[in-house]
Amino acid sequence: MNCNSIGKALVLTCFGESHGACIGAVVDGCPAGLPLSEIDIQVELNKRRPGLSEITSPRREEDKVEIISGVYRGYTTGAPICMIVWNRDIDSTPYESIMIKPRPGHADYAARIKYGGFNDPRGGGRFSGRMTVAYVMAGAIAKKLLSLIGVEVLAHTVQIGSVGVGDEVSYDDIKRNVYTNPVRCAVPELANKMIEEILSAARDGDSVGGVIEGIALNVPAGLGEPIFDSLDADIAKMLFNIPAVKGVEFGAGFRVASMRGSEANDQYAIRDGRVITLTNNAGGIIGGLSNGMPIKVRVAFKPTPSISRKQKTVNLETMSEEEIQVAGRHDPCIVPRAVPVVEACLAFVIADHALRAGKIPRVIKT
Repeated sequence: MNCNSIGKALVLTCFGESHGACIGAVVDGCPAGLPLSEIDIQVELNKRRPGLSEITSPRREEDKVEIISGVYRGYTTGAPICMIVWNRDIDSTPYESIMIKPRPGHADYAARIKYGGFNDPRGGGRFSGRMTVAYVMAGAIAKKLLSLIGVEVLAHTVQIGSVGVGDEVSYDDIKRNVYTNPVRCAVPELANKMIEEILSAARDGDSVGGVIEGIALNVPAGLGEPIFDSLDADIAKMLFNIPAVKGVEFGAGFRVASMRGSEANDQYAIRDGRVITLTNNAGGIIGGLSNGMPIKVRVAFKPTPSISRKQKTVNLETMSEEEIQVAGRHDPCIVPRAVPVVEACLAFVIADHALRAGKIPRVIKT
C-alpha cells in the first residue's frame, strides 16, 4: 500500500487536484459480474455536490461521472475500474499568494516544505476536500458489493457547532430523513437550528465544525484481522483520510474511560437463535473483528479553516509576520457534505474485508 492507495482485496487509488483537470478514482479488485452503471455512481455523487444550498460553497460543479474502464455492457469485468469527474467551475486567483502566505488551519505550509514548493496550491490541491469525490465514487461500488450480502451503510449529522442530537435516532428515521434537509440531520426539528448555527458563523466571517455518525447494519461477525489489519483500525485510517477529520470513536468511545467493566462490557444473549449483545458499547467491533452487531462510529470534523476573518500568518519570502484574509469559495461548515463521504469510507473498508473473508464471491453470478 502506498500513500495514494488504500485497501488490500479492494484497492482504491485516487488522483487529481482541486483545481486540476479532474478528480479520479481507480478501484481494483472488484469482482467480475457486478451490475454497475454511471447512474449508480452519480446517485452517490449528487449527495455531496457543492452549490446546492446557502450553507455550502457556491462553487458550481456538475460532478458528472465518467467510467473509463472496468465495465462492459453494464457489468464489471474484473479489471480495474477507472472513474473521473471533470473540474469545470474553477477560480484560482485567490490562491496566488498562498505559496508565500500559508492559511492557518490548512496544509499549505507543511505541503510547501514536503514538496519543496512544487505542490499545486490552487484550492488546496491534493489536500482539498474536493478529493473526497474519489472516495464517494469508490464507496458507490462498495455499497453495491455489500448489498449482495445484505449490509447497509448509513450516516447522519449528529452535531453542528453547539447544536447536537441528544438521543439515539432510529435507523428508520435516519433512512427517511437524512437527505431531506441540507444539513443531513435525521431529526427534522433540529435541522433548522443547525442551519442557523452555520449561517450565524458565516455572517461573522467564521465557520463551525461538527460530528457525523456512521452506521453499518447486518455486518457478518468475524470480519477483520488481529493486530495491524483490525477492522476498526482500517476504518479509522480511511476516515482520517477525509480532510478536516480530527477524531474518530467507536461505540461508547471516550465515555468508556469513565465506566466500570460491568458497565462497559457488552453482555451476550440469544435472540431468535442468534447471538447478540445487550448493549453496543464496542460499536460492533471487538478485538479488531466485527461481532455481528451494528458498527457505529462517530467522526469529529474541525471548523472549515478558510474564513474571511483576519488571521495571523507569515510571509515565507520575507520571513516576517503578516495578516491574511482568506478569499475564495468555501463551505462555512464541511459537515453536511461529508455525510456521504463517511458512508463511502465505511462501506469501502467493510467491502474490502468482506472480500478478504470470502463473504463476497470473486465472480458474481446473476
